Amino acid sequence: MTGSEHGEDRRQQPKPPKTQYLSAQTAAKKLGIYLPAAPEEFQAAQHSREELAALQAEPPAWLATLRREGPHPRGEVSRRLGITNSGLARAGVSDAMTTAEIQAILADPPEWLLVERRRAQAT
Repeated sequence: MTGSEHGEDRRQQPKPPKTQYLSAQTAAKKLGIYLPAAPEEFQAAQHSREELAALQAEPPAWLATLRREGPHPRGEVSRRLGITNSGLARAGVSDAMTTAEIQAILADPPEWLLVERRRAQAT
């Protein structure tokens, strides 16, 4: 008699889900932070989705400080200035900026910022 004659279930059983890991760059994007400003141990590691969710739910001090003070990645800089990433490139802004630098620009907007804001509103 074979195993199937005894009523044994021989179908393949579902495998437990594998933990998915993200590169530090992808994790930084999802957290909205500038990767070179993150701690070395964050930059050097891969991060699981569960770890990322935990960081988002309860940010450690370094993450809260980065989000508050920067430096911020290009997408966050453009959002805070109210222009596009392309507008930053046209203005020659290629580096990340801190919150203080962004506030200084907003306090006394240069001509390029006014032009880019008009361009952003027109689209």
